Amino acid sequence: MCYGCGMSSRDLAVAVDRHATSKLPTDDLLDIGFLGFRGEALPALGSVSRLSITSRTAEADSAWHIMVAAGTRQGPVPAPHPRGTRVEVRDLFYATPARLKFLKAASTELTYVVDVVERLAMAHPEIAFTVTADGKSRLNLPAAHTQGDLFDTHLERLTAILGKEFGANAVPVTAERENLRLYGYIGLPTLNRGNAMAQYLFVNGRPVRDRMLQGAVRAAYQDVLASNRHPYVALFLEVPRTEVDVNVHPAKAEVRFRDAGLVRGMMIGAIRHTLAESGHRASSSVASAALGAFRPGGMPQTSFGGRPFATRAPQAMGAAQATEFYTAHDQHGSHHGGLGEAPGLFTPQPSAPDTTNEPPPGNEYPLGVARAQVHETYIVAQTPDGIVIVDQHAAHERLLYERMKQSLGNGGIKRQLLLIPEIVELDEVRAGRLLARAGEMADLGLVIESFGTGAVAVREVPALLGENDTASILRDLADELAEWDEGMSLQDRLADVCGTLACHSAIRAGRRLNPNEMNALLRQM
Repeated sequence: MCYGCGMSSRDLAVAVDRHATSKLPTDDLLDIGFLGFRGEALPALGSVSRLSITSRTAEADSAWHIMVAAGTRQGPVPAPHPRGTRVEVRDLFYATPARLKFLKAASTELTYVVDVVERLAMAHPEIAFTVTADGKSRLNLPAAHTQGDLFDTHLERLTAILGKEFGANAVPVTAERENLRLYGYIGLPTLNRGNAMAQYLFVNGRPVRDRMLQGAVRAAYQDVLASNRHPYVALFLEVPRTEVDVNVHPAKAEVRFRDAGLVRGMMIGAIRHTLAESGHRASSSVASAALGAFRPGGMPQTSFGGRPFATRAPQAMGAAQATEFYTAHDQHGSHHGGLGEAPGLFTPQPSAPDTTNEPPPGNEYPLGVARAQVHETYIVAQTPDGIVIVDQHAAHERLLYERMKQSLGNGGIKRQLLLIPEIVELDEVRAGRLLARAGEMADLGLVIESFGTGAVAVREVPALLGENDTASILRDLADELAEWDEGMSLQDRLADVCGTLACHSAIRAGRRLNPNEMNALLRQM
């Protein structure tokens, strides 16, 4: 519902006619200042549902009411109502049973509705929004009351929707170039998730899912965030109406800019500048830094917080250097450190003296003997005719991934009962996605159950994963489930699920290993 300036009885009757619109005062299709302008939405709703509209202008003595059911119109007739307009839609698709049966579960459809309302609410923090379903409030956003500038007002609304964690880890972005203006908030790289569903982009107040804009966000974060992680973003772009075409997509979800390069460059520059100002500066080439550490007198200038250098090093080195590189990234490209570890998974070995002075290994050790650990991330091993550099996190992750697949083929993954169930706080939507797949997840060794609204209790975990960050695992699985077809079982996405579990349980980049542990990892590989 929307309480605005209201409509007269004549405008109300015209509003439910096809292709009728009062939103284009001129015939200039390049100067569109409204979210909708084709005049198709209300007639389309009236043809497939029971639609009712009540509206009153400030000058009218009473409101007017009109109903449209399966395309049949009744009214308008006088009715009581305050100034503004109220639109109600009931029994959606009752008039088109063929379309009705293709609706997803009620909870899923409600999630879509809430998402649409949240995006509108982000763009208009000065307006209150509510969503009620089955007598239960699903969304209640009062009008922002912050006494401050536009940034304060938007942050209040964004925090209410995205959570306190976003409010505490978001930094403001602002930039102007020629006739363009960009403002909003972006999350620090340390606040990220497994999909791009927390990226909210707006053009002239219109929520969009534009691939060019999403690509600009991805490019801006590429040096400070792993490729399979996605930042939280809420950015608002203001462009002269004549410089953007909003009519290139049926749902107006994509737009086309007259100067796309200017828009993209401004977004990337503004985000990178903001991240740099907040202390999260982009790393230079990881390959150059890594190789520099091996040159005489060379000192690494940056940390290894970006993408794994082993995938870049072969291009940076000449064949004459006779250096062998081994990368152990799994098939879904996962790589990010600092997300849990699985102590005790290495093959137990008795303590042994340092292997530094051992002779070069023979052919019995294809990956050589460990000689050093660089930046507590990479294992350097010596072979008879070269060296091998192994990313310890990616290697261990691949080993766990293969063990999980083998266990599934041998009767299922063994589970370990937690003495005290771990409670993971999620939002209601993400918790619902996980609980809907609880039976399938149990087959993969992860036993969960509901623990109130928006919370999940973890009672059992896969035994071979050892200690891990269960909360991060569940959050990433919930994000992945949002991108998969509801009709697809977890068995159909087995590689992805196993990869997520393995990644969160592998030894972390930054963990110091002793020679026995490093060699044990090389032998297992």
